Amino acid sequence: MQAREVHGGIHLHPAPAAPPQPASPPPPRQLLPVPPHFTDRSADLAALDDLRDSGMPLIVVSGQAGIGKTTLVSKWMRSLSAEFPHGQFYADLRGHSGGVPVGPGEILGQFLRALGAGPPPADPVERGALWRSLTAERRIAVMLDNAFTAAQVRPLLLAGTDGLVVVTSRRRLTGLRMQGAGFHQLDALGADAGIELITRGIGEDRVAGEIASVRRLVALCAGLPLAVCLASARLATRPRQSVGALADALARNAGGDRLAALEVEGETSVRTALDASYAVLSEETARLYRTLGLLPVRTFDALTAAAACGESLDWAERRLDELVEANLVEDVGPDSCRLHDLLRIHAHDRAVEDDTEAAREEALRRFCDWSLFTATAAQQRLTPAQFTLPRVYAHPPGPGLPLPFDDDVTALGWLDAHRTQLLDAVRLASRSGWYDTSWMLTDALWPLFLRLRHYEAWIEAHGIGLDAARRAGNREAERQMLNSGAIGLGAAGRTEEATAWYRDSLAAARAAGDVRDEGQALMGLGACHREAGRPDEAVSHLNRAIAVWEECGYPRGAALARTTLGEIALAAGDPEEASACFAHAHAALVAVNDPHDAARSLVFLGRARVRAGAYAEGVAKMNDALAVFTASGAAFWQARTLEMLGDSAAEQGDAPSAEAFLARARALFATTSPADARRLAVSG
Repeated sequence: MQAREVHGGIHLHPAPAAPPQPASPPPPRQLLPVPPHFTDRSADLAALDDLRDSGMPLIVVSGQAGIGKTTLVSKWMRSLSAEFPHGQFYADLRGHSGGVPVGPGEILGQFLRALGAGPPPADPVERGALWRSLTAERRIAVMLDNAFTAAQVRPLLLAGTDGLVVVTSRRRLTGLRMQGAGFHQLDALGADAGIELITRGIGEDRVAGEIASVRRLVALCAGLPLAVCLASARLATRPRQSVGALADALARNAGGDRLAALEVEGETSVRTALDASYAVLSEETARLYRTLGLLPVRTFDALTAAAACGESLDWAERRLDELVEANLVEDVGPDSCRLHDLLRIHAHDRAVEDDTEAAREEALRRFCDWSLFTATAAQQRLTPAQFTLPRVYAHPPGPGLPLPFDDDVTALGWLDAHRTQLLDAVRLASRSGWYDTSWMLTDALWPLFLRLRHYEAWIEAHGIGLDAARRAGNREAERQMLNSGAIGLGAAGRTEEATAWYRDSLAAARAAGDVRDEGQALMGLGACHREAGRPDEAVSHLNRAIAVWEECGYPRGAALARTTLGEIALAAGDPEEASACFAHAHAALVAVNDPHDAARSLVFLGRARVRAGAYAEGVAKMNDALAVFTASGAAFWQARTLEMLGDSAAEQGDAPSAEAFLARARALFATTSPADARRLAVSG
């Protein structure tokens, strides 16, 4: 202080001290700890890295209940701590935790308090604005766990471009594409990862002593980390229980008891997790989910779903979309979905608990009727000249359901792609006492068996179909099953069994006075005698079959018998006699509009002409037949024709062409007749 004169006293007072400022809160580090049993997932971690490297500020990780979404994202985001110095936030949106999911306003209040913003504004809009303002210039990571809808997430997104938001959900939340989200779908653990997870719970020595049982246990848990961890915890608390004993218990309990076995006190059970996902489905979608759990199939399409529920295709597609979105159904390919094994058990249990017995039976009957309807339509398209018995439906499919094929190739392709489902329907109908449906389904599968030669399925289906026809008291159907089943037995090389079936058929046909079936049995017996090396008896039976059929006016049957007579003559070294038989058969089969069997007689005619010295003529006929088989998708007969072309080329001294033909034949036989593939490999 400077002054010229001072009068009076001078008093000095210190400036008032500034009020103490609260210390800035530390950057939030709220991410969940990673469980010590975290296993593998290296490919999933790399996929998240790729999304991050591509500049995605918003990532959605989805998957079914118990698949390990929270653990994976926690592990990954913890590895990024250094990139987010201003904090890592965590919130459980409780989308599937029971009750009402958490609203974004509540989460915003939690986040703002963690940032030290003081009491959050009461107005939700103001809270969102303040959150965006405070995060615009900060490097922040946010994990939003267990989200239910995209709308629940949007108010919690960051304003800046340097932050990261990762959402986990049992739903796919495809609506977040509008916010530029990247998506990662989490799948089940592989077998090795599941074994490692068990090992961490019960120790290497215990696993090494029962490695086969451990693998089986992981498979029974369907690779679901929650289920594997629960099984491991159960074993850990029972050190004297063998892994095999638990695996046996789970295998015996195909239904809800398996889910009950995967429970440990104090832990979320598989059943609880799946119940929570189920609880939020719409009523109609829940009905579809339950129905799918009843069906004896691993994969299904929208048409099957619609038919089983008695609804339209559009109805089923919309409900399947919801199930896929909720990760309760897996989309595994074009027009193909499946239920995860444990989800299938859960869906079945819900059907038992929530639906009446009558409703469950109706759904299964509708499934069988749809299988019969579509298989019969394929049969009528592929083998129109074949005699078929009338079809009867408990629930005829509605006119609004389109057939899944529109030409011969797609019809045969549909039968082949769905053969497991169709055989399941044959079994189901028989077990349920719907005997007519069972044998009719078997009969409708004739084009599949005839052209693609799935011998095991052919023989099994006809064993079931024959029993069903007898239980139904339908003698005509019984003879049909005997004849077509015997053809399969003979084609598979089980000649003695085929002969027994044909003899039963012949006796039944004569008892019923059915001349047409009598001819079928005689022709079959002729073929069996031929295979057994008794050509004279074969010719006798075949000529009797021709006489019977010509007398009753069945030219197609007589032509088929003449084709077999031609094969016998060709094998006996008489190509001219063989050519006459094949030419007669071919003309008759063309006249009755049986293109497949006409092509069969034509290829044999071509081979006979080659053996008779008319090489060019014979090869041309075989190529014409090959074109028919290729166009119709008849892989077995494509292979047979290629083999004949190869043999013919070899006889002409054209070794390169012969080898090329035979290589193609072997490749086709590998998928239709492995025994023929081995035969060619040995002869080659």
